[in-house]
Amino acid sequence: MADTIELLQGTLDMLILRTLQWGPQHGHGISVAIRATSQDVLKVEHGSLYPVLHRLREQGWIKAEWKMTENKQHARYYRLTRKGKKRLAVEETRWNQMVEAIARFMTPAR
Repeated sequence: MADTIELLQGTLDMLILRTLQWGPQHGHGISVAIRATSQDVLKVEHGSLYPVLHRLREQGWIKAEWKMTENKQHARYYRLTRKGKKRLAVEETRWNQMVEAIARFMTPAR
């Protein structure tokens, strides 16, 4: 698909938290994981990603530490905290409610 989809506000938080549930990752890796998992439909630009990562750290939902990458470069690796796991559960519930509501709206009454 040539076009990428602009994410709804708050959705990027959920996608980052979900990605980190699979294990610690650096920022570029998070972006790549979101793109790959969505089969190139969702693309997260670094200019959007890093401010959200900073905010998620401030809220205590993720933690970060500097580590060496496989390419021998220093990168900040992010991991999900216990508080972040709880927040992900809340975000998933809200997301599922929204998807169901939109599906009802888009399905004509019979």
